[in-house]
Amino acid sequence: MKILAIDDQKLVLMSLDKHLSSLGFKVKYATNARKGLALVASFNPDLIIVDVNMEGVSGLEFVQDLKFKKKIDIPVVVMSGNTSQKCIVKAFDLGVQDYIKKPVSLDELSARIIRIVGLPKVQPTQKPRTSDAPQVISKKCVGIVIPCYNEATRLSSPSFIKFIEGNLGYHLCFVNDGSTDGTAMLLEDLKKGRENHVSVIHLKKNKGKASAVRKGMLNLIQDSQLDYIGYLDADLSTDFSDFEGLVHSISTMNYKIVSGSRIDRIGAQISKDTLRRFFSKLDNFVIRKILGMNFKDTQCGAKILDKSVVRLLFEKPFVSKWLFDVEIFKRLQTIYGRKNANLMICEVPLKRWIHKGESKLSYRDSANFFLQLLRIANHYNIENKMVL
Repeated sequence: MKILAIDDQKLVLMSLDKHLSSLGFKVKYATNARKGLALVASFNPDLIIVDVNMEGVSGLEFVQDLKFKKKIDIPVVVMSGNTSQKCIVKAFDLGVQDYIKKPVSLDELSARIIRIVGLPKVQPTQKPRTSDAPQVISKKCVGIVIPCYNEATRLSSPSFIKFIEGNLGYHLCFVNDGSTDGTAMLLEDLKKGRENHVSVIHLKKNKGKASAVRKGMLNLIQDSQLDYIGYLDADLSTDFSDFEGLVHSISTMNYKIVSGSRIDRIGAQISKDTLRRFFSKLDNFVIRKILGMNFKDTQCGAKILDKSVVRLLFEKPFVSKWLFDVEIFKRLQTIYGRKNANLMICEVPLKRWIHKGESKLSYRDSANFFLQLLRIANHYNIENKMVL
């Protein structure tokens, strides 16, 4: 029994291929509707799964062409993040058998497919999964950069594996920033067998978090299927559930950057040692006053960006090794103006942030904070004058 899947995001297609093949289906896929139409005649599928919002020919145009122009009566299931009532009604008017809204679990998807065409006669032996968590095809595809420097004792491989196996629209890009412990081997083991969802970049020398994040962001921007790209600390001091909250915010509101904020509030679990809490408040006060940024927490290591601004903000190297978050905001102001830039950034309070182990940022670095900040302010003030 054969299934043709058509979607412009390969993360979705590869997940469908792996899952449906494990159930005994023969699967072929195409990244656009024109390629899909060409495969219909040669592959002769028993069922077609198609997305709606694709560049060029849309999924509904594909269905219309298939059923009314070519007069091919093959069952079609639409699987899309487009949940408008008008789109769903039109799909059924065109004769689709089902309309499945993303996000959707693979178990639900396969149950709907089996209801239409049944199970293949030959059932292959399925390999056991590492995690029992539901596997979900996301509404949007997201890339996450995770900078790593000597993280062998702090990086939790099971947490990353559980997340990536359960969230099939994500790609994790680990950047090994010249680690001298076992981090490189740990990351390669984490990637093995998950190459579609995990990549690793090895830097020969330690260049600091700013350089590592920049390297990862510029790598992911080349992946056309990603809608949003962000970064997250390797120790998961901000966990994935909060990061998914940032993704939800940027996908439902008109922001270019959504940043996590470690604000002490009722119901939140925010854990910092006393000295770090003092420096954090002092740092953010200075940033607000000197740089004119009315944010409560610029330095949180969890941020998500709309893909359209990533290259603009990360193309040039940063002035500071660890205050690059401030530079991102300053670059946005330089490009769009302060008033417009401030409307493009949103802070979302985290439910949980736990400081784990020793930070790579020393208290000596914190004491050097003001010098770094003045250097940034001077650099971007000069740059602004040059633009004018």
